[in-house]
Amino acid sequence: MNRADLTPTADDGMGSPDSPGEIVSDAVRYWEPRRLAYNTVLVGVVLTWLGATWPHFQPALHLGALLPLTVLAGLANLCYCAAYLADLPMQYSAFRLAWRRWRWSLWLAGALLAIAITNYWIADEIYPFIR
Repeated sequence: MNRADLTPTADDGMGSPDSPGEIVSDAVRYWEPRRLAYNTVLVGVVLTWLGATWPHFQPALHLGALLPLTVLAGLANLCYCAAYLADLPMQYSAFRLAWRRWRWSLWLAGALLAIAITNYWIADEIYPFIR
């Protein structure tokens, strides 16, 4: 038996981690395509609010509102990056294989939380102050 037979590989069935670069690449390949779906969901929430309460929000749609809207979108995307804070350590854990099968649940939980925060922010912080 040679030494190569004793060296664990990424496919050893035990979930042993790859190199740090491969772990990060895997995380980026998983999370970044889903960022588009996340942003689409949040845009849908905003458009639903606009459509459901159209006459009320009409005065708020002006060029001056573009900067705050851009800042809020940036903050939503910054919050999306929190997925990496959970994903990367889990990929180094003994639960790596199970995590990779179930990490979609983190996306779903994060998207539901973002929907709740977006609805709260519009209903409580924006809607009452538009005249």
